Amino acid sequence: MPYHTFKCSECIPERAKHAVIKGPGEDLTSCLPLGYLNTIPGTISERGCAYCGAKHVIGAPMKDVIHMSHGPVGCTYDTWQTKRYISDNDNFQLKYTYATDVKEKHIIFGAEKQLKQNMLEAFKAFPDIKRMTIYQTCATALIGDDIEAVAQEVTDELGDVDIFVCNSPGFGGPSQSGGHHKINIAWINQKVGTVEPKITSDHVINYVGDYNIQGDTEVMVDYFKRMGIQVLSTFTGNGSYDELRGMHRAQLNVLECARSSEYICNELKVRYGIPRLDIDGFGFKPLAESLMKVAMFFGLEKEAQAIIDEETARWKPELDWYAKRLKGKKVCLWPGGSKLWHWAHVIEEEMGLDVVSVYSKFGHQGDFEKGIARCSEGALAIDDPNELEGIEAMKTLKPDIIFTGVRPGEVAKKLGIQYLNAHAYHNGPYKGFEGWVRFARDIYNALYSPIHQLASIDISQTEVDGSGFSTRQLISDVNIDKTAITPPEEQPYTGDYDCVTKLRDKTYPEPSHKLVKVV
Repeated sequence: MPYHTFKCSECIPERAKHAVIKGPGEDLTSCLPLGYLNTIPGTISERGCAYCGAKHVIGAPMKDVIHMSHGPVGCTYDTWQTKRYISDNDNFQLKYTYATDVKEKHIIFGAEKQLKQNMLEAFKAFPDIKRMTIYQTCATALIGDDIEAVAQEVTDELGDVDIFVCNSPGFGGPSQSGGHHKINIAWINQKVGTVEPKITSDHVINYVGDYNIQGDTEVMVDYFKRMGIQVLSTFTGNGSYDELRGMHRAQLNVLECARSSEYICNELKVRYGIPRLDIDGFGFKPLAESLMKVAMFFGLEKEAQAIIDEETARWKPELDWYAKRLKGKKVCLWPGGSKLWHWAHVIEEEMGLDVVSVYSKFGHQGDFEKGIARCSEGALAIDDPNELEGIEAMKTLKPDIIFTGVRPGEVAKKLGIQYLNAHAYHNGPYKGFEGWVRFARDIYNALYSPIHQLASIDISQTEVDGSGFSTRQLISDVNIDKTAITPPEEQPYTGDYDCVTKLRDKTYPEPSHKLVKVV
């Protein structure tokens, strides 16, 4: 077994089987790290908790809902504004965050009265919003607050509201993936089938497992609509609470992120007989194959092919321009869950990048199986790495760029390595044909940025004389590869930087950030 032990983790022998290097002839029987296990004490994991997985990943993208966290204010603040889940209702779900602000006295005497007061005040503050989700946290789960009973009291008292309760305390699973499961099952148990939707087409789907990061969902929904398909609900990017209550009337569940939302698709199959079809919205070839798979289910192959031909003719030349300049650049693919395997092969095949490492903080064995199977020999796969292991990997592999989140990305920049935000994107959306070109442009601009090259200069030994600091002369002497840098106006990308605006003829303003603390 090709296990890899980090020097910084030699004192934690349990970490020995959480990283592997794919060698010549290695397959999944001999090259697979342990995954989705309880965090090893002392490793200082950077994982999210189950509460985070339920609220931050899946619940919060619902656009017309008051998302109330029942617990300390730090829980809700930590799961707010770190991803760009935009919506077409002026980004209501991004503007505000809500918490019952549980203190020590509530832990002693109970916090149910505090919860009810907060719920009533929140509905009063936003009279146009009649839907609420309450998320359990560790503190209030441990003291045994009966959230369901309080929710029923408020519903009976107000009459015209509907409330969803998600019991997903942070300790509810090894990682945030445990929260994905909990909210999936809670939603189908409590809400699916409680509203009868309006059917307007002979071809009806639920689009599941996409969270509208900078407009991803809207790009895919536009393709489906052009094919003549009604998207009954989106779970949960730009999703409406009541539309999601009608998921049981779809003819097909089209699943994007199998890590976060396969659970509800599987239950919809068991309870309502709705089949599941997995797709991939990233990359020209995977996207084209995915649209055709959905089309074949409904007999709409001609409509799908027309979209594929039109979009490919428009955007493929521009992708090729970037791929020629990205070829051979080394990348660490450290994005989290499904992107580990959504991106592993296609960025090599269509952009020419060399994936030297993949990792996941909460991926299951299935995620690593698919990710490692799509990686080339020599790739380092890591389960639940901590910061020290990430630094050691970067110093050893010497990647040109990393696709990851903000926290490990900022560490990478300190080491002189560029990064792109794989979770919330830099200039998304990245799904769709145009989106994939936008992703390539972001990679290109990151790699060839003159500022990035200057940032790598060590000025710690620069001499200082009486006339002042000599940094300016030092910078002027730097040999920047100007031939590799093309002015933006000469780059081939001619999109409008916001295909979502093009879909709706409506812009998404920057949200005003407000913390709503009702006491």
